Amino acid sequence: MRIGDLDPDPLVQLRAWLAEAERVEARPDAMTLATATPDGRPSARIVLLRGLDERGLVFFTNRRSRKGDELRANARAALVFHWPALGRQARVEGTAEPVPDAESEAYWRTRPRESRLAAWASPQSQVLAGRAELERRFAEAERAFAGSDVPLPSFWGGYRVVPETVELWLHRESRLHDRVRYRREDGGWVRERLAP
Repeated sequence: MRIGDLDPDPLVQLRAWLAEAERVEARPDAMTLATATPDGRPSARIVLLRGLDERGLVFFTNRRSRKGDELRANARAALVFHWPALGRQARVEGTAEPVPDAESEAYWRTRPRESRLAAWASPQSQVLAGRAELERRFAEAERAFAGSDVPLPSFWGGYRVVPETVELWLHRESRLHDRVRYRREDGGWVRERLAP
């Protein structure tokens, strides 16, 4: 991977890699989201990329979940895509900010009805007495919204990770992998090669 062959804008290059991954990977939009508490306790989970443009990378979730609590207290976040069929990874580090309500509402409308009901039913990351409690909560949501639209909950919405660094990684059998990092500097991007 030659630095000169990569787009000067990492988000343009990331979109190109994502388009290639869409042809060969089952879930090219799956990314690991890492967050941390203010005292540095990390946690990570898989979320789905739901938007990628010049502003950053977007995912949606329950904002009262563990990830939502952690992002409210410490907005620093990291994302990792892994596309094994292509031998590629992409890492993004930056600040997560809530997307505007209109953007959350627009995405909410694309979700299947059952997914919208599940968002209302699940107190995400909270301890449950058992599976029956979750199923009861889902049935309650079904009754509450029977015959009507399922509105966007006030506790549910999107986050945009605004990148400060983007790293592209290409596998080499020799273990001398290619790593190129983009980092923001003076309103633009600097590209630099990293040792594997």
